[in-house]
Amino acid sequence: MFCDIISTGWKDEKKIYTLVFLVIIIDQFIKNIVVTNVDLNEVITIIPNFFFFTCVKNTGGAWSILDNYPFILTIIGFICIMGLNYYLSKKNKFNKLEVIYYGLILGGMIGNFIDRVVYDGVIDFIGFKFGSYQFPIFNIADITIVVGVILVLFEIIRSDNNEHRSRL
Repeated sequence: MFCDIISTGWKDEKKIYTLVFLVIIIDQFIKNIVVTNVDLNEVITIIPNFFFFTCVKNTGGAWSILDNYPFILTIIGFICIMGLNYYLSKKNKFNKLEVIYYGLILGGMIGNFIDRVVYDGVIDFIGFKFGSYQFPIFNIADITIVVGVILVLFEIIRSDNNEHRSRL
């Protein structure tokens, strides 16, 4: 299905917003399962001393930046979502990679925005531990945002390399 979205003759914006919708549905569905079945701060060990599920409400941003200021982060999230939507509405053509990374980033932003509105914070539930270091708990929306940003960086590096080669 995903490959059909990218390769069909659909308009690029429709492809992006279809991917956004899929990301939101998957993110919110899984968060609903977690909120319904896992108590707040309960830890379910998957791989001892490495991988676990939990249910935490993050009232801050990434790594709990601006912790306990959910209203400010909700406003910032709304402005970012509206800004990206505005940009997408003005851009005429998208390559396949842009369709993917804009869809992943916007879908993740909206997924976490929904949490901020509904729960007054973001529901995080995936955890990793490396020795004594515990990586910050995250969720599906966070993953899609990070993957989207990595794809943006990949495209920037690729275009810089192509530009550099064309000068030689």
